[in-house]
Amino acid sequence: MNEADPQHIGVTAGAGLAARLDRTNELLQRMLVEVAKTPSTHAIFVDAGYVYAAAGLLVTGTEDRRSFDLDAEGLIEAFIDKARTIFADSRLLRVYWYDGARRRIHTTEQQAIAELPDVKVRLGNLNANNQQKGVDSLIRTDLESLARHRAISDAALVGGDEDLVSAVEAAQGYGARVHLWGIEAGEGRNQAEPLLWEVDSQRTFDLDFCRPYVTRRPVTMYEDDTPAPSREDVRFVGAQIAAAWLAARGRESLADLLPGHPYLPGSVDQDLLVEAERLLQHSLRGHAHLRRALRDGFWQHLQAQY
Repeated sequence: MNEADPQHIGVTAGAGLAARLDRTNELLQRMLVEVAKTPSTHAIFVDAGYVYAAAGLLVTGTEDRRSFDLDAEGLIEAFIDKARTIFADSRLLRVYWYDGARRRIHTTEQQAIAELPDVKVRLGNLNANNQQKGVDSLIRTDLESLARHRAISDAALVGGDEDLVSAVEAAQGYGARVHLWGIEAGEGRNQAEPLLWEVDSQRTFDLDFCRPYVTRRPVTMYEDDTPAPSREDVRFVGAQIAAAWLAARGRESLADLLPGHPYLPGSVDQDLLVEAERLLQHSLRGHAHLRRALRDGFWQHLQAQY
């Protein structure tokens, strides 16, 4: 047969095509085997503002962070344990903890959370009304980026803001499944309906789940029929407390605190107020000018030591 014969050429081309198809099928089989060996991965995304407000209201009846303590470490571990049960054949990438802070400077509490294993703290800003700004965009950026790079197959999102809908849509667009976790509301709902409609599954944590991690701060009542202390007395007490604070925490903590001047992290400010009232045996809750004097004394001592 002449090699230029069209029939011969067709047979040769067909054989080459069959060989390439066999090679492609072999490569696909290898890829599928490798994919099967690769465990799925999940991450947990926690809107801390939502958690504090919802858990505080459910357990203590108030959303005011200054009125209760949240065992963030214990709660994060509980979320991780729950994820292990739900995503049994998956490994944890990490927990993302989103919160607000003035000038995006970590508070003492946020520093402690950031030091936990498998936890990354992301900070938005905190405005003058203690409202978080920029947290939703941080969640969207992380969710979308991890889904786009196939770093996660499942995302557990603890939050309730309608602005998170776009984050869910972005992650789902890259093939990730998004599971909305919430905290039981005493009345009605504390999660936006459009968010509930968009996610792949929903789960709500009840009072029994949340109660071990939320503790109301004790409130000491003082008689107000005694004369209020002077500004100088209060300023002096502020300096006293600052000296004790510095002795307990060291100069390294002072260096972290100073950039936030004249603002104090919420937890430090609350502890300062409670300790001052104990020393003065007088409530400062209705005396804004005395609370300012207290903070002035606290800052004045710390700045003198730097």
